Amino acid sequence: MNGDILQDSLTLLNDWLNMSKIIYIDEVEIKNKTVLLRVDFDVSLNPNRTIADDIRIQKNLPTIKYLLKNNNKLICVAKLDRPKTRDPKLSLMPVVKRLREYLPDYKIILIADFLSSDKQVFEKQTNKEILVLENIRFYPKEKDFSTIFAKRLASLGDIYVNDAFAVCHRSDTSVIGPPKFIPSYGGLLLKKELAIISQAINKPKKPIVAIIGGNKVSTKIGLINKLIKIVDYLIIGGGLANAFVNAQGHDVGTSFCQYEAVQQARRLLSLSKKGRAFLVLPVDAVVANTKEDKNSEIVKIENIPSNKSIFDIGPETKAQIGGIIAKAKTIIWNGPVGYFENPEFKQGTDFVYYSIAQNTDAVSIVGGGDTLAAISKKEYLDKITHISTGGGAMLEFIEKGTLPGIEALKK
Repeated sequence: MNGDILQDSLTLLNDWLNMSKIIYIDEVEIKNKTVLLRVDFDVSLNPNRTIADDIRIQKNLPTIKYLLKNNNKLICVAKLDRPKTRDPKLSLMPVVKRLREYLPDYKIILIADFLSSDKQVFEKQTNKEILVLENIRFYPKEKDFSTIFAKRLASLGDIYVNDAFAVCHRSDTSVIGPPKFIPSYGGLLLKKELAIISQAINKPKKPIVAIIGGNKVSTKIGLINKLIKIVDYLIIGGGLANAFVNAQGHDVGTSFCQYEAVQQARRLLSLSKKGRAFLVLPVDAVVANTKEDKNSEIVKIENIPSNKSIFDIGPETKAQIGGIIAKAKTIIWNGPVGYFENPEFKQGTDFVYYSIAQNTDAVSIVGGGDTLAAISKKEYLDKITHISTGGGAMLEFIEKGTLPGIEALKK
C-alpha cells in the first residue's frame, strides 16, 4: 500500500515537472496552422526613419523560417520604441520593408489596425503571405493588461509562439495574454537565450566576470546583489559607477549620480570585502564639461574637478579591466562603460568589447540595447559566444531565474 502511494506521488510529481516547462517549436509538430508569433522587431532607427541596426530582426529569422517551412501562416506581433499614442514615426513599415528583403518569396503585409481591419484579410491569408500587426504599443491595452484585448489577439491564430526574449520581463498583454486562450510554445531564439544564459549562471566555468554599465543603481540593486554572490569579479562602469565612487568618499563633480543610492552602494562595497565578488571600480576617468565636449582630460578618480563630469573610464582602469577579462572563463556584459555616442568617450566601451572578443577561451554573453548599439558595426562579433537581444530581460532572468513571459508559456 505504502509503495503504491509512493509510486502515485512520484508519478504526480513527474507529471507536474513535465507540465511545468516550456515546449519549443522544434519539440512538437506544428504544420498547416495560423501562428500568432510574438517577435522582437524593436530596431533602432536613423533620423530619416530608416533602420540603423536590424540584428533583432535577424535573430528572429530562424523561427520565422522554421514555421514557414512547415506550411504555417504567420501573423507577427511586435513593438517599436515606446509610443504613448499612434505615432506614424514609429510605424513598423520600415521593418516590413526589411522583412521583404530577407523573405523575398513571401508577401509581407502591414495591418494598420487589426481590431477594425476587414476580417477577410485574415480569413483569406495564404501560406505565401505574412501579416505584421502595426506597432502593438499603439494600443493602450497592451501595457494595461486586458483580458478582452488578449482574447482578440488570440482569436487571430490557432497557436501562439513567443520568440521575443527581449520583452519576456514585461507583463504586456501580447506577452502573457494569448497563452491563456490558445496552445502556446517557445521559439528557437527564446530557447537559445534561456539555455545559454542558464548555463552561464547555473554551471559556469570559473573565474566568472560580470561587467555592468548603464546609469541607474536603483534599477540594478537586485541584480548586483545576485551577481556579487556568484561571480568572481564584478566590474561596475558608466553612470552606475558614480554612486559607488561617491560611496568611497570621492566627489564626482557634475557627473550623473543617484545620490539616494549611495548608501546601498556602501553596503555592496562592504559585501565585496567579506569574501564575495571582488568589486572593480574606476581608478581614473575621462572628464569634460559636457557630453558633446571634444576637449577632455584624464584624471585620477579622487581628483574629479568640481565643474566637470565623468564620461569614460581612464587608461589605468582599462588596464585593470583588461587583465581581469583576459583570465575569465565566463563573461557577462551589459551596459557601456562610457558615453559611447560621442567618439571622444567610446574608447572604454570599445576596449571592453575587444578584450572580450580576444578571450576565445571564455563563454561570453553580451546584451542590452545600448551595448548592442555600441558594438553592432564592429568586427569580431563571431568571437562573442552569445549576443542577447534582451537587456532588461537578460538581467532580470539572471536575477530572478524566470520572467513573466516564460511563466506564461509553461504547461
